[in-house]
Amino acid sequence: MLHAQDLGGTWELRADAVDPLPASVPGCVHVDLLNGGLIPDPFLDDNEKAVAWIGRTDWRYSRDIAWDGPAHERIDLVFEGLDTVASAELGGVALGSSRNMHRTYRYDVTAKPAGELVVRFASAYTEAERVRDLLGPRANAYPEPFNFIRKMACSFGWDWGPTLVTAGIWRPVRLEGWSTARIAAVRPLATYDGAGRLDLTVDVERTRERDLRARVLLDEREIATLDLPGGVTSARKAVEAGWVKPWNPRGYGEPALHELTVELLDGDDVLDRWQRRTGFRTAAVDRTGEGFVFHVNGSPVQIKGVNWIPDDIFPARMTRERYERRLREAAGAGLNLIRVWGGGLYESRDFYEVCDELGLMVWQDFLFACADYPEEEPLFSEVVAEARENVTRLAPHPSLITWSGNNENLWLHEPSGDVSWGEKYYLETLPAIVAELDPTRPYQAGSPWSGSWDHLPNDPAFGTFHSWEVWNREDYPHYRDSAPRFVAEFGWQAPPAWTTLREAVSDDPLLPDSPGVLHHQKAEDGNGKLARGLAPHFPEPTSTEAWHYLTQLNQVRAVTTGVEHWRSHWPHTGGTILWQLNDLWPVTSWSAIDGAGRHKPLYHAMKQLYAERALTVQPRDGGLVVAVLNDHPAEWSGTLLLERQDTGGTVLATTTRQITVAPRSVTTVPVPAGVSEFGDPAAELLAVRIDDVRALWFAVEDRDFTHDDPGLTAEVATVPGGLDVHVRAVGLARDVLLQADRIHPSATVDSGFVTLLPGESAVFRVRAPIELDPGAVKAPWVLTSLSEVLR
Repeated sequence: MLHAQDLGGTWELRADAVDPLPASVPGCVHVDLLNGGLIPDPFLDDNEKAVAWIGRTDWRYSRDIAWDGPAHERIDLVFEGLDTVASAELGGVALGSSRNMHRTYRYDVTAKPAGELVVRFASAYTEAERVRDLLGPRANAYPEPFNFIRKMACSFGWDWGPTLVTAGIWRPVRLEGWSTARIAAVRPLATYDGAGRLDLTVDVERTRERDLRARVLLDEREIATLDLPGGVTSARKAVEAGWVKPWNPRGYGEPALHELTVELLDGDDVLDRWQRRTGFRTAAVDRTGEGFVFHVNGSPVQIKGVNWIPDDIFPARMTRERYERRLREAAGAGLNLIRVWGGGLYESRDFYEVCDELGLMVWQDFLFACADYPEEEPLFSEVVAEARENVTRLAPHPSLITWSGNNENLWLHEPSGDVSWGEKYYLETLPAIVAELDPTRPYQAGSPWSGSWDHLPNDPAFGTFHSWEVWNREDYPHYRDSAPRFVAEFGWQAPPAWTTLREAVSDDPLLPDSPGVLHHQKAEDGNGKLARGLAPHFPEPTSTEAWHYLTQLNQVRAVTTGVEHWRSHWPHTGGTILWQLNDLWPVTSWSAIDGAGRHKPLYHAMKQLYAERALTVQPRDGGLVVAVLNDHPAEWSGTLLLERQDTGGTVLATTTRQITVAPRSVTTVPVPAGVSEFGDPAAELLAVRIDDVRALWFAVEDRDFTHDDPGLTAEVATVPGGLDVHVRAVGLARDVLLQADRIHPSATVDSGFVTLLPGESAVFRVRAPIELDPGAVKAPWVLTSLSEVLR
């Protein structure tokens, strides 16, 4: 039986300018230097600049190793991830070199599986600049050479991330001893069409030509045997599994998983064993009529998605627990799809397994983003090897429902002479690899992409669309100007939670444009766009605290405008993928969860935006309509109540309508003129509801509305684990916000902005791992309403 010996733990790290220090493996140089007290925290103030030298330095990892397992015919040294330009030697004997962060490397060390193991890392800059000099420059949205090296692109900085160019043994390393043969790869393609079907490929590596077989078990039940006669290194078999339950995405049934085991046998002896949980489902994209609607198990699925960037600029720090926390947060916000963005990573097995368990669909980009990429060597063969390995590695995961060739490269490319720029990758190489290794998942050439060069890549009438004119140049009401077929990116910025900002920036005074705040704003003219985005809607903020509150609110307003408009056009608009769920350091960005893991108000807003049943008032054809959104497997019947009322709660006009909305569909109901014609738009609103589902419409911007004192009162009750804050309004209380982190850095709250009509109340549930002072709720800016900020 194959035996593995983990080589993780403490190694020695050194460089010419750095004395030897302990290093953790898996890990990275920055974290080791930080843990050793040799560098300042790169997340604080502008310390990012002070540690830039690390990315320009060559590094050396070393430790003594010795095989301590049973005797075997073959001993391999296996690196699951080397970041990035590395060479390895054992006992002074060179083993090989690597130039790709996204691949696994295996070296035969049978002759001498002991001695000092040394892994040298050259600066990623040195390699990228060497390849750039060899192949010539290529266009790039950012000034760093990330498109000349197969490394996590956002290591080199982005418009939400720092430039912290890493090096290190970032994934596990081990010795493996085996005899006769081992399982080199298993590729299970599990589909479902009323019954389960498994198309299974098993690849082996041999030391001897013996007749072998692979036994396949599903939930401990043997379902197939694959013969591997002497010398044969690959076998494939289609197996019926009619008794399995299908895997379903969130909101569509159980994400059923089944234990799949493959045993490699020499007679009755088990040589190697491979085991994963997998799921049976069929995934497709319906492009009928230029549309773009995902289907899983034959059913159309409205996508409620978020874009995922690496959750830490130092990805070696990621753990199963952290992945699970973040992905459970996504599921808790009503989301059903995670798009793994092309400037990041093929994430760890933990990430995809948690998505499998939660029913979160995964859209996986191949790792190309925002640049032209050379198609020549030494890059082309690296791309092919990387793609083949990761398509195979991720095949067991039912959550993975689509591959996409790149992020924005087809859209942003501008012809610049007769040089390669990546088109061959996206339109030939990658689709051929997916078609060969994983034809069960749809492939798209990139995002955005209209399906062919017959249309511009970001044409909203065809395929996928990225909505960035809004935010960059246009105000968010312009989201309503079109109904794209599928919105794969859109978003609006806001700063992180107050405590996150305060912990990362030591400016005194702290101002929206103070040096530290601006350093943690990486978008071009980001603060200018925040200010221009506020101006049509709110008066100019009178303090940093007011700026923080209003920019958070404006992010929610913007995203709400887009999502509600696009959901009202289902299935013409097949879904939305918000930019972005998470951050990898403390920064002003488009995220819903900030770099310290704190929830922005946007996170809580998504729970309503993506609820299975929701209402929204939309301007349509010169009037107003109520869009009744029913993304539920049962029809929705009830009484739709429409009321125009003033800020004191007096009903000025009302009407009702009985409605029935079919499952997974949208119905629009015109608002009668008598209800929609505002007498005093500055002091009236439209409220619509079915049972406990409600939506509000205001005819004028917040800056033009009457914000009287709502007579807000709060009663605080101490409960196990925290505080319950009972808030009641006498008048209209718009956008009441409780910022729990201002009570204590570890405190959380279950709600974002809440609007209360006259006489209504709400409970904010504040929780923390320590006892909280009820009086802290009375501190400035802990509990705030819009009227307080604007008065």
